[in-house]
Amino acid sequence: MLRLFVYCSMALLLPIVAFAQQPITLEDIWQRGTFSARGLPGFQFLKDGRHYARLEQGKVNRYDLTTGHLVETIFDAAAMNSVPGFNGRVDGYSFSADEHKILILSEMQSIYRYSSRSKVFVYDRASRQMTPVFGLKAVMYPQFNPQGTAVAFVYGNNLYYQELVKGKTIQATKDGRSNAIINGASDWVYEEEFALTRAYEWSPDGRYLAFLRFDESQVKEFTMTFYTNQAYPEHQTFKYPKVGEANALVQVFIHDVKSRKNKPIVLGVEADSYTPRIQWTATPSQLCITHLNRHQNDLHLFLADARSGKVSTLLREQNPYYIDENLLDDLHFFADGRRFLWSSEKDGWRHLYLYDMSGNELQQITKGEWEVTQLYGVDEANQWVYYQAAKRNPMEREVYATSLEGKAEKRLATQGGTNSAQFSSTFQYFVATHSSINTPPSYAVFDQDGKLVRPVEDNAALRKKQQDYGVSEASFFQFQTSENVILNGWMIKPRQMSEGTRYPVLMYVYGGPGSQQVNDAWKGANYWWFQMLAQQGYIVACVDNRGTGARGQEFKKMTYLQLGKYETMDQIEAARYLASLPYVDPARIGIFGWSYGGYMASLCILKGADVFKAAIAVAPVTNWKWYDTAYTERFMRTDKENPKGYEDNSPVNFADRLRGKYLLVHGMTDDNVHFQNAAEMVRALVDANKPFESVFYPNRDHGIFGGNTRLHLFSKITDFLKQNL
Repeated sequence: MLRLFVYCSMALLLPIVAFAQQPITLEDIWQRGTFSARGLPGFQFLKDGRHYARLEQGKVNRYDLTTGHLVETIFDAAAMNSVPGFNGRVDGYSFSADEHKILILSEMQSIYRYSSRSKVFVYDRASRQMTPVFGLKAVMYPQFNPQGTAVAFVYGNNLYYQELVKGKTIQATKDGRSNAIINGASDWVYEEEFALTRAYEWSPDGRYLAFLRFDESQVKEFTMTFYTNQAYPEHQTFKYPKVGEANALVQVFIHDVKSRKNKPIVLGVEADSYTPRIQWTATPSQLCITHLNRHQNDLHLFLADARSGKVSTLLREQNPYYIDENLLDDLHFFADGRRFLWSSEKDGWRHLYLYDMSGNELQQITKGEWEVTQLYGVDEANQWVYYQAAKRNPMEREVYATSLEGKAEKRLATQGGTNSAQFSSTFQYFVATHSSINTPPSYAVFDQDGKLVRPVEDNAALRKKQQDYGVSEASFFQFQTSENVILNGWMIKPRQMSEGTRYPVLMYVYGGPGSQQVNDAWKGANYWWFQMLAQQGYIVACVDNRGTGARGQEFKKMTYLQLGKYETMDQIEAARYLASLPYVDPARIGIFGWSYGGYMASLCILKGADVFKAAIAVAPVTNWKWYDTAYTERFMRTDKENPKGYEDNSPVNFADRLRGKYLLVHGMTDDNVHFQNAAEMVRALVDANKPFESVFYPNRDHGIFGGNTRLHLFSKITDFLKQNL
C-alpha cells in the first residue's frame, strides 16, 4: 500500500508516463473511493431458506433471494422515534430463533478488533413494540435464548439475562471486576488469537447458560498513551499477556436458569492452558468444551453434563507441531445426537472427518493432497457437507459438496480464481462470490446443484475503469530455491516496457504462518496501489515463502520454533531470482510489509543487506518476546524454552547489519503489536549508529487509519520509494 506521484523526473520512465494511461492517484484510492468495488450488502438468510434480511438506512428489509425483490420492511427505525432512549441509529440486528423478535443494536462503541458494546432493544414483530434491554445501559454480546423468551448479555464483566415476559433482569455472576475477573466475555488475547468474544452459550432448551470465567488478576498490564490536545495525555491500561508471562486462568461454569446457581465444571487439566470454545451438543444438558494445553499441540474435546458436572473425553488430538486455530470452528454436532463432524490435519492435510459420540472415527469424508479451506455447513436432511477447498492448486479456491460417506461429490463453484459461498439455512440456495487477481468480485445466486438462478453484481463499472486506466495484468510465476523448494509468486509489470531497460522492483510480503498472498483473488485497494506503481515504472512482485498455507502441514509448519528464519531465506532467494531477470535492476530491489510483513521486511533488509536496497516496515514485531502468549508460543514456545529461536530471528538483534534505507512506521496506540516494538527498534538502530527514517501516528491502532491518516501514510511511503528506490 503505497502512494506514487503521477509524474516522474527520471528520463528512463518518460516513455512509460507518455503511454496512454489515465493516471491513478492515491487520492482516488484512499479519499474518493474511485476504485471501490461494489460488494454484496450484508444480509442474513431467514429460516425458510428462500428469503434474506438486509439492514438498509435504519430498515430491516426482507427480500426474495431468487428474484432480489423487496417483500416487506420488517423493522423501520423511523417509526420508533417515540421510543425513549432510541436515537434512530441501527448498528446491528439479530433475530430470535422463531424470527418473531429482533435485537436492535444502537450507538455501538468499538473496543478492540472484534469487541463492542451497544444500547440494545427488543423489537416484537407482532405488537410492533420496542423495549430497551437493561435500562439503556451499553452492554456487550446480547443474544436471545433459543425460545426467544430471554436475552443474555455482559455488563461490567458480569453475565446477566433479562426475562422478556416479566421484564426481570437476573445477574448470573457478581464477581466481575475490571482488569481482574471477566464473566461471559473474553480477555484481549482470546479475542485476538482465538477470535472469541462472546464467551457464553445458551443450551438448546434454554435451561442453562454455559460461560467462561477469566481470572486475569495475575496478568501483567500494558498502558497506551492517547494525546488529546490537553495538558496531560490520557492513558489506557489493559491486561496483555506477553511471551512466558501469566495468562488468565479460565474456568467453565454452567448457570441453571431454574435454580439460578452456577456449577463449576472441573476438567482435571493444568490451570495454565486454553479453553477457546464451548458448544452445546444436540443433547440439551451436554456441553462440549474445547481445551488446548499451553503449547497448543494437545487438544481435548470434553463432554460435561450440566446436571451432574461429570466430565468425559470425547476426542483427543495431538500434533508434533501445533493445532491450527482455524480448525476450532469446524465442529458440528448432528441433531440425531449420535455423530459429530470435525476437521483435522492428522494425515498431513486439512480434511473433514465423521465421528460417533464415543469418539470413534466413522469416516474420513475428504482426502487427498489438497486442503479444505473453509467449512460452510452440513445439510443433515440430505446428508451432504458443504465446504471450500484448494483442490485444483494452492492458489485457487472452489466450492464443493460431498456426501457424508465421502463417496459422492458435487462441484458447485469451480471457476478459475477464488470462489466462496454463503448458503441459505436449508442449503437450497447459495450466494457465490468469484474473483481473480485481475478480476473484481462478482456475486450470483445458485441453487444447490450449482445452477445459476440470477446474477447479483458483476462490478462492470470497475472493470471498465481497469480499461480506462490501462492496468497491467498480474501474472503468476514459480521458481526453485537453492534448497529445491518450489515457491509461487505473482508479478505486475509496467504495461509498456522499454527493451534493454532495467526496472526497480518492490516486493510485497506478509509471509506469516498459514497465510497466503499469492492467490488468484482480487487484492482490493492494494491492487490499485500496485497498478499505480506499475504506471510509474516499478515492477511489483510477491512470493509466498515456506510457512504459508494451502500446501499441507509440512510446508506450513516447517517454520516451527524458528519463525522468520526460513521465511527470510526464501524472500532473499526470491529477490535474487528477480534480480536475475533481464528487465530487473538488481541494485534497486525493495521490500514492504505490514504487521508480520513488517517483521519480514525488517529481517530482509538486515539479513539480506546485499540484496535489498530499501525496506518499509509498518507495525512490525521486532522481538517475539514482546508479543502475546497465545500466538507466539503456538509457533515458538517461550523464550526460555527456545532462546536461540528468539535470538536468531528478532530484528532488534541485527540492527548493526543495516546497510540499505529503512522506513519504520507504527501507530502509537496499537493494542496488538505494541509501539514498544518500534521504540526498541529505534533504540537498537541508534545504538548501532545506523541512519533510518520513521513515522509514528498518535492515537492510531494496528490498522493506522481514520481521517487523513492513510493518505498521509502512503504519501510518506511514496516519497521514501521515490527517493531511495
